[in-house]
Amino acid sequence: MLTVPNLFTLARLLCLPVFLYLLFGRDNRAGAAWLLGGLGATDWVDGYLARRLGQVSEFGKIFDPTVDRLLFIVGTLAIIIDGAAPIWFCVLVVAREVLVGAMMAIATLVFKMPRFDVTYWGKLATFLLMFAVPGFMLGASDFPGNTGFQIASWILGIPGLALSWYTAVAYVPKVRAAVAGA
Repeated sequence: MLTVPNLFTLARLLCLPVFLYLLFGRDNRAGAAWLLGGLGATDWVDGYLARRLGQVSEFGKIFDPTVDRLLFIVGTLAIIIDGAAPIWFCVLVVAREVLVGAMMAIATLVFKMPRFDVTYWGKLATFLLMFAVPGFMLGASDFPGNTGFQIASWILGIPGLALSWYTAVAYVPKVRAAVAGA
């Protein structure tokens, strides 16, 4: 459990209270947005470290996506509360994450489904959304160039949202087959 990749994932998780503090305690949307963007941009690092250092673990295979989903859900809910992004957009992001997370958790824990890798389209959707969501925050802040961030968020966010829901639907038959095989 105490591997470099898992410690990196833990460090990312421990940044979540800092994000909430910046957003609500310091009323610093731009700072919170940059932190959330950094957490999204480093999403791939723990997996890379695990493979590069030969420290892939079953715990890490569960811990990393759980932390990613937690960061995404809590971050987006905080943004809804703050009003820094379109509510309908954030609700659709959170609903998808909760539904897919619940489906995977039930299939894995109850039906002993073996783990399978995220698809390319799922990774692309996450990548787009992890930049769009903090971009909306920067767009709603007094950060220089905020209008550009707002525009870029829409450009990345709409395809990211569409792809995320497409992959959610596409995972259903894969989960069914994996559960039946288990």
